[in-house]
Amino acid sequence: MTSTPTVLFVGAGRHQRRALRRVKELGVGVVAVDRNADAPGLAEAHVGEIVDFANVDSVAEVGRRHGVGGVMTFAADRAVPVVAGVAETLALPGIGTQTAHLMTNKIAMRRRLADAGVPQPRFAAIRHLREVRAAADAVGFPAVLKPADSAGQRGLFLVASVDDVERHLHASLAQSTDEEAILESYHPGLEVNGLLVARGGDVSVVTLSDRRRPPGAGFGVAVAHIYPSTLFGDALAEVERVGRSTVHALGLRDGIAYPQVIWGDDGVARLIEVAARIPAGQMDSVARYGVGVDLVEIALRQALGQSVPDELVEPERQQPMAISFLTAQPGPLPTGKLVRVSGLDKVLAFPGVVEADVYFQEGETIRPVQVDGDRRGYVIALGATNLEAVERAEAAARLLDVEVA
Repeated sequence: MTSTPTVLFVGAGRHQRRALRRVKELGVGVVAVDRNADAPGLAEAHVGEIVDFANVDSVAEVGRRHGVGGVMTFAADRAVPVVAGVAETLALPGIGTQTAHLMTNKIAMRRRLADAGVPQPRFAAIRHLREVRAAADAVGFPAVLKPADSAGQRGLFLVASVDDVERHLHASLAQSTDEEAILESYHPGLEVNGLLVARGGDVSVVTLSDRRRPPGAGFGVAVAHIYPSTLFGDALAEVERVGRSTVHALGLRDGIAYPQVIWGDDGVARLIEVAARIPAGQMDSVARYGVGVDLVEIALRQALGQSVPDELVEPERQQPMAISFLTAQPGPLPTGKLVRVSGLDKVLAFPGVVEADVYFQEGETIRPVQVDGDRRGYVIALGATNLEAVERAEAAARLLDVEVA
């Protein structure tokens, strides 16, 4: 960095701490806001303020008071429209409120992608029980029911009948700020997650990695990320094409995009989800360890309106790697009330492991994985191949000693 501006960082929870530290390492002042006074990232910032970031005007006032030169977030989907709104209010660089809406509201996104001809599941919007049958007729079964504007797999259900949709609709609507849900056709296949960088409308693919998911209630949660993808040839090229087309269709000209594409068992690549942010779930580590690309620096430069040179986006290397998350079934953790955790030193000493962490809370109850929040840590491992990397990460994860009542 050639100057020392200040950036407003929206969200300061546990998963934002790494990014906050990195921004400080890059020599930029940080003002962080979070509604939770105990948010651990507030202590990482140069200035931490307790603000409900659902209120754009309140967040903008903090930025105005501190004379910030940019505004950004990390891993927080609900912060994306806030960041865009604050940027417009303060005349700072941003992705624009319209693009932020398209990138965070699944119904608006689906309609725009349909207009652009991007392959995707069939879909229908639902606000009331009386709309369920018509939505089911349009979409068919099996299907996926989820909130129109939420993340982290909250309010997400795999449904097989009208009765299933009616049973779960209230829970999906409860997770939506707009009290709206979406029903989408379910397509089995391999999910490939992309990390893409848009610069002036040009889109660069940083990584394409496999997202392993469990069967059952937690079918949407990543239990492992594997780089590079096990997909290859024309299939991988089609996944990349769908990811790029999505970014262009939704109008993201400068920013980081996270398209999630299913390569279906029927040989069709469909856009399942997309986000305009560095994703959660350690996905930035896929770029960092896999190809040597620092997404936080790229996002920071774009927030400050600085150029992002090719050398920051182009891969430095191709290193097979994997992230295995610590979960109960299908992962290695037992279910029950937590008593004691030990053995992280053994995990870190396992061959190929470069990073691992746990985030248990004393007295909590570990349950089978259903949402992202059921993950209790992670292990990152490198290998000569992607399959060796994931075998190492999973073997190391089993060394953690977790005692439950």
